[in-house]
Amino acid sequence: MALGDVIYEGGERPSYLYFPLDCVISLLYTMENGASADMAMVGNEGVVGIALFMGGESVPSRAVVQSAGDALQMPARGLQDEFRRGGAFQIALLRYTQSLITQMSQTAVCNRLHSIDQQLCRWLLLSHDRLHSDEMIMTQELIASMLGVRREGVTVAAKRLQAAGLIRYSRGRITILDRAGLEARVCECYDVVKKECERLLG
Repeated sequence: MALGDVIYEGGERPSYLYFPLDCVISLLYTMENGASADMAMVGNEGVVGIALFMGGESVPSRAVVQSAGDALQMPARGLQDEFRRGGAFQIALLRYTQSLITQMSQTAVCNRLHSIDQQLCRWLLLSHDRLHSDEMIMTQELIASMLGVRREGVTVAAKRLQAAGLIRYSRGRITILDRAGLEARVCECYDVVKKECERLLG
């Protein structure tokens, strides 16, 4: 999966459930005027396409590859047959869904109450957890779309984090230099999401 690939659009019925291996996929809600904001990100801790086993025929959000890499895909029919059998597979998917709901709820609160700097720190730390790499390839446009802010706001926030020695940002590449510094600067939302993910998924 390449950076920026659209896995599905809002309103579509996905044909597959995706299990990211080393890529990260963002779930975005897009407004009628084209503006969008990130609701959650999914890495190798989760799955993309929960509507397929939660009873929905279509998805309200758009799924876009945030960081390139590989994923496994499972056809909808096979997934639904296996889910109905119950057992460990069903339990794992439902526990992940609860974790995803927590992330979406906390993202909504964060976008409403916290600064762009804090939102960017949260987004960087969540991405770092899922990529296990200090370097990310990411354009300003994509970051702005994820956070639901203007590109200029991302530029200013990234420069502040760079000036503080926390990241290096150049030509679509972000390198995390001081993770502890980002954790000290981020809002409580990151910790809430991380702890709930660990509690539910181990």
